[in-house]
Amino acid sequence: MTAETDHDLPREPVAAHEPSPRSGSIALVLLVAAGLVAVAVGLMTLGRVQAQPYILGILAVLAMVGLFNLFAFAAGIIRFVDRNLDDPVMGRIADHAFDGLAVTDPRGHVIYSNAAYLTLTGATGPQDVRPVERVFIGNPDVSEAVFRLLKAAREGKRQQEEVRISGQDGSQGRWLRMRVRPLGTGKRETRYAVWSIADITRDRERQEDVFQELQHAIEYLDHAPCGFFSVNPAGELAYVNATLANWLDYDLAEIGSGGLKLTDIVSGDGASLLTSIVAVPGEVKTEVFDIDLRMRTGKTMPVRLYHKLAFGADGAPGPSRTLVISRARDERSDPDRAAEVRFMRFFDHTPMAIATVDRGGNVVRANARYAKLGQALGLDSASKSIFRAVSSRDRHLLIAAINQAAEGKADIAPVEVALEGTKERWGQFFVTPVDSAENDAEAAIVHMLETTERRALENQINQSQKMETVGQLAGGIAHDFNNVLSAIMMANDFLLNAHKPTDPSFQDIMQIKQNATRAATLVRQLLAFSRRQTLRPQVLDLGDALSDLAMLLRRLIGEKVKQETIHGRDLWPVKVDVSQFEQVIVNLAVNARDAMPDGGKLIIRTANVTAEEAAKLAYKGMPAADYVRIEVADTGTGIPADIRDKIFEPFFSTKEVGKGTGLGLSTVYGIVKQTGGFIYVDSEPGQGTSFQIFLPRHHAEPEAQVEQPAAVASATNGAAKDAAPAAEAKPRTDLTGQGTILLVEDEEGLRALNARGLRSRGYTVVEAENGVEAMEMLEEQGGAIDLVVSDVVMPEMDGPTLLKAMRETNPDIKFIFVSGYAEDAFEKSLPEGQQFDFLPKPFTLSQLVAAVKETMVKQG
Repeated sequence: MTAETDHDLPREPVAAHEPSPRSGSIALVLLVAAGLVAVAVGLMTLGRVQAQPYILGILAVLAMVGLFNLFAFAAGIIRFVDRNLDDPVMGRIADHAFDGLAVTDPRGHVIYSNAAYLTLTGATGPQDVRPVERVFIGNPDVSEAVFRLLKAAREGKRQQEEVRISGQDGSQGRWLRMRVRPLGTGKRETRYAVWSIADITRDRERQEDVFQELQHAIEYLDHAPCGFFSVNPAGELAYVNATLANWLDYDLAEIGSGGLKLTDIVSGDGASLLTSIVAVPGEVKTEVFDIDLRMRTGKTMPVRLYHKLAFGADGAPGPSRTLVISRARDERSDPDRAAEVRFMRFFDHTPMAIATVDRGGNVVRANARYAKLGQALGLDSASKSIFRAVSSRDRHLLIAAINQAAEGKADIAPVEVALEGTKERWGQFFVTPVDSAENDAEAAIVHMLETTERRALENQINQSQKMETVGQLAGGIAHDFNNVLSAIMMANDFLLNAHKPTDPSFQDIMQIKQNATRAATLVRQLLAFSRRQTLRPQVLDLGDALSDLAMLLRRLIGEKVKQETIHGRDLWPVKVDVSQFEQVIVNLAVNARDAMPDGGKLIIRTANVTAEEAAKLAYKGMPAADYVRIEVADTGTGIPADIRDKIFEPFFSTKEVGKGTGLGLSTVYGIVKQTGGFIYVDSEPGQGTSFQIFLPRHHAEPEAQVEQPAAVASATNGAAKDAAPAAEAKPRTDLTGQGTILLVEDEEGLRALNARGLRSRGYTVVEAENGVEAMEMLEEQGGAIDLVVSDVVMPEMDGPTLLKAMRETNPDIKFIFVSGYAEDAFEKSLPEGQQFDFLPKPFTLSQLVAAVKETMVKQG
């Protein structure tokens, strides 16, 4: 059903139930009051008896008037109405409103309607007024909206609907906006509903016109011969026209969905240019950039951008308006333009930051790499000075270089300075002057190349070379010391054998032995640092090894420090030297104890680290592989950043003089490295220190196990601190024997002591100074040599050469090498398959004879 009325007929405002108009006057009220007073005064002049009939008559008349008024109010003839409702201004506003207004009671009957409502609903008069649902009943386009409005009216809620009423006889329809709301907030008022109907046909027509114009504008912009895009402050593409999308080979729907950012379509560092515009609150800036855009296929195209950006009152940038002009055609049609395009490509895509500056160091123009550098250094967009990119301590060097360029000086030396920022970064600046006749605003051209990685690599190489040099020196010193210590320890053993514990000199001899042992420990630390010690690796379960160390660690760290060991589940096996691994843990535990003078907590954790997890770690130099990690952490004072890189250097110590050798951590470093592992430190002052040790996982492979002599193993394990006293506590074994031993040693004093010790145990000893003399002695003895004990480094013929020469004449001859160098130093020079035993210097008499007897028994 269509509600259509004649709009041309003027109508007066009509209420559905119009009340009778009331009239009244204050003068009439005063006149009645005066009359009653006059009657009362007159009656008072009469006597009581004479006035009584009159009083009764007046009261009867008043009672009758009151009774009639009561019946009239009950019948609705008289009503008490608020005076505000009779306000002519308020009434005319509602009656002559442009929107149709109607009020319905709880039963849905219209109790009030204005003229506009009658017109919009097609009512001919007050008697023809109908509620909204009856006006539009049967119209399928409106029924659902009316149903929702009725539901809201019953529930005392607000509701709005916009519907289109079809015209009759093919005439154009109308758009109506219908609203409903409760009459008031009171319980009784919410049962009444106020309906309003407004004709919004013209508003709809204007909206459709605007929409059509917008569609036309978008169509014109999409098919313009140049590209256009808009970027929001977050760097996302808010709009891209069809032309630019076609150039870049992107789907327009994909771009419109917010799936692309500015960095996705700009090649190289060009996006940094667009985001580096200096913010000026309340202004609009337009900059021209010649950059390359990146297509979806990865190819690039040269373009010129007219980039317009408006800033708010607070300096915050709004969405950009960027016009894109393709310069790809210019390369083919205009040689000059093609040369300009090639230059701009070179200028913006060079890995060197380039900027031109004035005499004050303010940047006049810059390439994309410089803009990216400024963002990386955290400079705000308002920073135009190139000096802000340089650390304040080195800024004077760049200022001096630019001043020289401003004076026209050439051949200015490059300046390498620290860059501004939270992280340590370095850059090298090349400053060249600009011809003042060409441009008065520009004083110098500055090329900057970041050298952070190069300096880090140089420092790493220098550090490695320094450590290698110190290691070579330490290894050489250790070899010489081992020869001296061997002689001291051997002579000391002879003295101990010649003196009883009750002898007054016995304590002095024991003091010599203890000092010699301490010196030997220091030499072993030097060898560990230089990674030239002899290791006896074996497959080890770290959980068991750490459990065995628990008691020793508790005694070392004391009662103030709480120890906690957390073992990982199913730890992989590793192959390490047990004694050296124990030395690593002990050294780290002692350092942790010293860092917690007031007490704290020492935590040792173990865990497996897979190759995938290792690849994600930020530790440099460690390849991706399976490792077992040992973490030794404390809650101590931490390590300052300025010395954190020096802690593994030999002889570096933060302790007082006499309280540390500075070889503890360097020894740890050398042992871990020689084992094939890696060690890193994480520490912050006041927050404790954590050492992370990564040992490679051992994969069991079938291989020939060469059993080492027990005496040799004992000698090696004796290298651990305090191991010698433990060995002395064991019951003495029979170390005497028989046989002929060829002793080859270039140190005459040491050779004499070793020969004396072996002879004292029953052996026949033949001495030789070097390998050549040893071969002569072998011939003199007719090959009747049971064992050769030889030094490794000797003049004329060294130990490995001697071994090969003797094995050619006697393949079964037995060999023991003794040396202050590590076994690895000469093992590579031996032919494959050669059998020999090794005894590291320094050694005691008991260790020497034990090694000799064990080798004689094993190879016999």
